[in-house]
Parts: sequence; structure tokens; C-alpha cells
Amino acid sequence: MKNSLDSAALDAAIENVHRAGIPGVFAEVRAGDRVWRGAAGVADVATGRPVTAGMRHRVGSVSKTFAAAAVLQLAEAGRIGLDTPIGRYLPELVPGERGDAITVRMLIGHTSGLAEYLPHAYPSLKALPVVADTSPRSLDDHRFTRFDPVELIGMGVTAPAVGTPGGAPGVYSNTNYLLLGRLLERVTGTPAEQYITRNVIERAGLRDTGFPTGAHLVEPHSRLYEAWFGMIDPPRDYSVYDMSWTGVAASLISTVSDLNRFYRLLLAGEIVRPSSLAQMQRTGPVVTHEGAVIDYGLGLYPMEEPGQDTFWGHGGMVWGGGALAMIRADGERQLAVAVNMQRWNGLDASGDPLPHPIDDALAALYRVAMYG
Repeated sequence: MKNSLDSAALDAAIENVHRAGIPGVFAEVRAGDRVWRGAAGVADVATGRPVTAGMRHRVGSVSKTFAAAAVLQLAEAGRIGLDTPIGRYLPELVPGERGDAITVRMLIGHTSGLAEYLPHAYPSLKALPVVADTSPRSLDDHRFTRFDPVELIGMGVTAPAVGTPGGAPGVYSNTNYLLLGRLLERVTGTPAEQYITRNVIERAGLRDTGFPTGAHLVEPHSRLYEAWFGMIDPPRDYSVYDMSWTGVAASLISTVSDLNRFYRLLLAGEIVRPSSLAQMQRTGPVVTHEGAVIDYGLGLYPMEEPGQDTFWGHGGMVWGGGALAMIRADGERQLAVAVNMQRWNGLDASGDPLPHPIDDALAALYRVAMYG
């Protein structure tokens, strides 16, 4: 049963995600040498164009595993020290005592204590994490804004610290990964996106994965619908969007097949050495943007249910789009799922997200995909 692949159950589970309210969802599940690909719903609510399993998609923070792998490759080559203070590499970005206290490892694992820059870059989101006091207005205002990563980093570094360097729990922050992007550029003399492309994406043989060069996705792709906790009704299409607001932290475009291939090679020791992979899988508590505490390693985190095998991977969200890619520790079973709507939960009178049938339907799809 460990590698059973129930196509009928997967077909039903993915259809249930669409019926629960996601316009379009697509996925690939692998079990041993067996592969299932499925899709349900539409890529465009206006035309009814169907979503397909081969579409390119903004995969959000799944990008972080790619960036972490690039840094670890350079650590293997002796060009970056994981426990070296970031101030030695980028003293102008993290100056003084903080630059001396925050190491590269802390950035990769979100234990630097550096704040998230997003509420400062998007004025209507300044009340985060108090969602009820936000509005989606600045999402429209910044659709074609070309952000400077140095300015975004400055917002996170100058904001009040959210923890002490190396302290527990850590706090998830995109500021950490924008700094890693600048670190890659400083050490290699190559733009981070270009370095990751050459040394991670191409090394993995991924043909439909890359960083955007403009605001548009390459066809074929789905439109991406943002609901912002019920404040955008009907949800608005944000598939055309300048992704400089997130850079190497979350701007990658990929397919479910490419994501599965990448994580399969990563766990096989073909992207970084097994010793580096072991460090990626060494976890500690980190508080997510949603306020949950998860175990987080170096660009990887585990998913597991009691009595079941552990899966490793990463999830991601951008405006309107989301993805999750996970692989079992033995590399023999994996899933990659993409959805074309985000933040579908409304808010209750206290401002907390309300339960939504989509949450249960996605959880059911993940269970069938992971455990059969």
C-alpha cells in the first residue's frame, strides 16, 4: 500500500477542491515509477478555459528551496560560511552588532530576528498581522512597481526586530531571502536569479522553470485570483504582476512536473551533497506569517501525520496563486499541487479567518496524494 496510486480517489479529491470553491487546481503525484496527473476547474473564470496539469504557475515561496540550495552549493565549495556573520559579506545592508550576530544559517532558517518588509512596502498592509485592519488597495497600486531589493531589505532591517538572532522560535521573513539573494550576487558577481538558474534549475534539468523577466507569465498558464479574505469580491486577477516585490524569495515560475523532478533530485543528493541535505532537514520552530508554529530547516520543512511517513518540501503563496511540493523521505512518493486562488477565508467578528470548505478539501487531497 505504501506506493499505491489510486487514480479514482485522486480524481475525486482534486474535483472536490474545485467544487469547494477554487476556480482551478492541478497536480502531479508520483509513487515509485507510477505517475498521476490531474486538473479540475478553469484557468479563466470569464471564458471557462479549462485548467491543465502542464500549466506554468507562480509557485511563491517554493522558490526558497532553490535559493537555499544555491547558497549551500557555495558553502560546499568553501565560498560561503553558513556560520559566518552576514555583516562580513554585506556590512552596508546589515550593519553593526546585528550584522555581527546574524549568520547566513540564521537567514536560511528564519532565525535572524529580522522583520518582514511586506507591510512597509505595501501601505494598505501596514497593520499586518492584524488582517482585519488591512485592505487590498496597494496590491493594485503596485501591480507594475519595480521594487529595488536593497530598499526592501532596508525596510525589514530598520523595522523593529521580531526576535533575537538565533533565538527560538524564529519568525518567517522574506527579508532573510532577499539578503541571501544579495549574498549570492556579492560572492559570485552574478545576479542571484542568473546564478540559481545556472546552478540549480539547469543542473536539475528543469525545462519549464525560471524567474520572470517581466510582469507576464509565459503560456500556458492560468489566471490568478486574489480574494484577500473576502475583501475582493469577486476575486481579482493578478496573473499580470511585477514580481520584484519578492525576488528570489518567491517569484519563481514552474510546473508541477518540474517541482517534483527538482525535489526528487534534491533528496537523491544530486543538487547538494547528502551532508548539506542533512543540514537542510535539521529543523527548529518558526512562526509563519499566519501565526502558526512549524518546524523549519534550511529552505525545507516537514509534513507528517501521526503514524505516517515524513514528507519534505515547501509551500508558497503569491497574489492569487499558491503551490505545495512535498516528497517522502525515501524519495519514492511525492506530490506537487497548484491552485489559482488565494486567501479565500472570510473573517469573523474578531478578525480571525473563518473555516472554509476549501481548507478541508485541500487537506483531503494532500492525504490521498501522500498516503494513498
